[in-house]
Amino acid sequence: MARKFAGGKLVVASHNKGKVKEINSLLKEYNATTLSSSDFDIKEPEENADSFIGNAEIKSRYTAEYTQLPSLSDDSGLVVPALEGAPGIYSARWAGPEKDFALAMERVRQELLAKTGTDNGHRAYFVCALSLCWPDGHEEHVEGRVDGTLVFPPRGKRGFGYDPIFVADGYTQTFAEIDPEEKHRVSHRADAFAQLVAKCFA
Repeated sequence: MARKFAGGKLVVASHNKGKVKEINSLLKEYNATTLSSSDFDIKEPEENADSFIGNAEIKSRYTAEYTQLPSLSDDSGLVVPALEGAPGIYSARWAGPEKDFALAMERVRQELLAKTGTDNGHRAYFVCALSLCWPDGHEEHVEGRVDGTLVFPPRGKRGFGYDPIFVADGYTQTFAEIDPEEKHRVSHRADAFAQLVAKCFA
């Protein structure tokens, strides 16, 4: 039996303002007062697991222990089969210490050109693993996914991360071009949150 979130304060284990804002939007109808790692000046733990869920668990467990509050973490990334799954769990690291995703997207393009001779039209998918951890160590996790195609050059200003190069199946605009509410409805994070809500919030 999954544990239910009883309401009150919930720490989003992230310093990524775009990610925190998106999670806040997805949780706004539930009885959660969301805070972020930045509110506690928490340093990010080393993410050395070999999976999205493993890295999400590291962050949520560390943050729950540090704050003594329930903590929700997200580990997400772009998976490109033509690049043997890269950048995958290293998606944020490809952006470098300054989190420069323009640099990361250009690296994806260059790697695709080097491996396949073309940059556009490659299949890809976003993965989002969510881990909800309580101070006593209990943890629940889920994983969501959305499939699509990569486009270059990057398009749109609304998203973050790799959104400007990703067109979800059934769409013609990138995640950075469509309305944020529409993205919230169909994204990998939306898929993961639907599972988490059914499991721990409903």
